[in-house]
Amino acid sequence: MAASHIFTVLFANQGKVYEIYARKVSHGSLFGFIEVEELIFGERSTLVVDPAEEKIKSEFHEVKRTYLPMHSVLRIDEVKKQGVSKISVLESSNVAQFPVPLYTPGGDSNAHK
Repeated sequence: MAASHIFTVLFANQGKVYEIYARKVSHGSLFGFIEVEELIFGERSTLVVDPAEEKIKSEFHEVKRTYLPMHSVLRIDEVKKQGVSKISVLESSNVAQFPVPLYTPGGDSNAHK
């Protein structure tokens, strides 16, 4: 039986850093996007409820698959076990977006010379 994969995906969205866990991550079928499927959240059977995880869980409620723009993805790690999903404030001194677009439609690479 194949080992079950768990990935941690960190991405920036509207001034915040999201940390989510998923079983499948790939380059996807949309150019410039990372495809994330089978999101994993903590079980509700525990007595202690983490409000931060509940917020992110409600935001991704019933999401089968999400597509993240490549330039917003900060890091993807394969981990041995799931942690707690969370949203934190983006610190601008540690993260910078790419200065140029990855793809410019209709652009000629020799036009800028």
